[in-house]
Amino acid sequence: MNITRRAALGAALAAPLILPSAARAQAWSPSRGVRIVVGFPPAGTTDIAARLLSEPLGQRIGQQVVVENRPGAGGNLGNAVVAQAEPDGHTLLMQTISGGAINYALYGARMPVKPEDLAAVALMLRVPNVIFVNPQVPARTLQELVALAKAQPGKLNIGSSGAGTSLHMTGELLKLEAGVDMVHVPFRGAGPMLQENIAGRIEVGVDNLPSAIGHIRDGRLRALAVTTKERTPALPDVPTTAEAGYPNVEATAWFGLQAPARTPAAAIQRYSDAMNEILKTEDMKRRIADLGGMPPGLTPDGGTSPAAFDAFIKAEIAKWAVVVQRSGAKVE
Repeated sequence: MNITRRAALGAALAAPLILPSAARAQAWSPSRGVRIVVGFPPAGTTDIAARLLSEPLGQRIGQQVVVENRPGAGGNLGNAVVAQAEPDGHTLLMQTISGGAINYALYGARMPVKPEDLAAVALMLRVPNVIFVNPQVPARTLQELVALAKAQPGKLNIGSSGAGTSLHMTGELLKLEAGVDMVHVPFRGAGPMLQENIAGRIEVGVDNLPSAIGHIRDGRLRALAVTTKERTPALPDVPTTAEAGYPNVEATAWFGLQAPARTPAAAIQRYSDAMNEILKTEDMKRRIADLGGMPPGLTPDGGTSPAAFDAFIKAEIAKWAVVVQRSGAKVE
């Protein structure tokens, strides 16, 4: 081998190996099982989303993915568990609009984590909130509910899955915009709140559509309005809050993965890529649509990415800080 060829070969071996971003992401794999922490009890939309994702995600990363419910403080306990976990790619958080945005303004200095303690991975889906009543309540429209509340100030109870959730804030916005006095009753998750509504002990409720839709379809609850700009195909006969005369009562709940800060970028990209693959499958599209959900829509192809989700979260934090201030909502 002549000197020129030997030098060229040496330079090639010494040069860093440059791989496409997808190949770099695939170079990382979890070495053991992965957990998705949910800051709410079972049966709520956050739990539904995590369990919907766990099996197909496990298939793509080659490890079992388990869902761990750590309810408390409107999702804040789950936030803290993940923020304090080892940033090695084996712990994820199913984040929500509550723990990921609203709570920073609502809890203030009592918030156990800061936005920078968690790293954005991928947005999974967005869903409407739905305002409903027990069928025994004599209100078949949102306007009729407002009239009933005005005739009985302070007599009607409106439930949510917890203080600071988008469900709580939707109720506060409705009270503010309609000028009515209803008593907010927070529960430790959507499951307990829905059971109290069905039993008639709470007259009014607000929930994310996926966890309430089965009860609505079965007639155990009566939907009055959804909180998105357009009607949802999952409940096409239910009007929007704007159609009912309250366009400012708008809230689109969202659910996505975060990880502890300082989690390796390759791990975050691997999970984000897997999320995009899963969301493109016909089975997942059907399941999300049946729950009344909508795809992320953060990237040009309708999907998600760590950078896009991070920017989305920052915008949501700023948006809901204004809503919290305007509503005067507080947590004890």
